[in-house]
Amino acid sequence: MVCLGNICRSPLAEGILKSKVDASKVFVDSAGTGHWHVGDEPDQRSIAVAKRYNIDITTQRGRQFSAKDFEDFDLIYVMDNSNKENVLALAENDFQKEKVKLILDEIFPGENVDVPDPYFGGNAGFENVFKMLDEACEQIAQRL
Repeated sequence: MVCLGNICRSPLAEGILKSKVDASKVFVDSAGTGHWHVGDEPDQRSIAVAKRYNIDITTQRGRQFSAKDFEDFDLIYVMDNSNKENVLALAENDFQKEKVKLILDEIFPGENVDVPDPYFGGNAGFENVFKMLDEACEQIAQRL
């Protein structure tokens, strides 16, 4: 799960998908395309909205996406088209590029819908993002 800073959207997506899959069979992680929040815990608003749905993301720490992630992961879900461009720029071949998918394509196939970044908005934005990600992660979990 990849967003810009790895403190709002991707930690939520990581936590949501983890809550829907068998951890012994599926490894879920998140990262940001930027380096600003490496080592930081998720945004308090992401922590709060996750907690309302009985998901604890407080142990997550920000990290930056790297080219090695193409080796470590079978699927790379990005939150928006900008994240997608940044991740694809690190891909070395078509096989790696095929791993990269917009997460909302799970519920809006082929529409290239971005998960809005709630960072500069209020709490309602985090709730809205949670609901979008929950629906997309449900689709992912059913396929996995």
